[in-house]
Amino acid sequence: MTKKQRQEKILQIINEYEIDTQEGLTLKLKELGLDVTQATISRDIKEMHLTKIQGKVKKFKYAKLDFDSSKVNAKLTRLFKESVVSFIPVNNMILIKTLSGTASNVGFFIDNLGIEQILGSIAGDDTILVITKSNFDADFVIKKFKEIIANAE
Repeated sequence: MTKKQRQEKILQIINEYEIDTQEGLTLKLKELGLDVTQATISRDIKEMHLTKIQGKVKKFKYAKLDFDSSKVNAKLTRLFKESVVSFIPVNNMILIKTLSGTASNVGFFIDNLGIEQILGSIAGDDTILVITKSNFDADFVIKKFKEIIANAE
């Protein structure tokens, strides 16, 4: 099976079932006869820009959002504003504390802002680590984040 076919199958699964973890998605694919690793699923999730949204049965589930949509962009901007608790600069890194369960979506938003000073980010449940090119860039990025929050609807 090609990567494209696997990713199409992932979209089919997340549209049909409330899958809330990489492990759950890996197991579902294995049930369907696809031998995949969690590392592969992790890369697919990142490449496909999947994010977690509120589920009906489970607290969260994976979904594919059209980030270019201004409606989704406005919602994610509001989520950023409402979820971020604090920014803590540490040299060329920024530790961002969020409300529990929102770091993944905030991380998705940050990754898609296109701020060139950001090299990458890692999100947990309520914490995001953003790595910038320099200490100066970390300060610049925090200022950008604060502008986004100040200008959010």
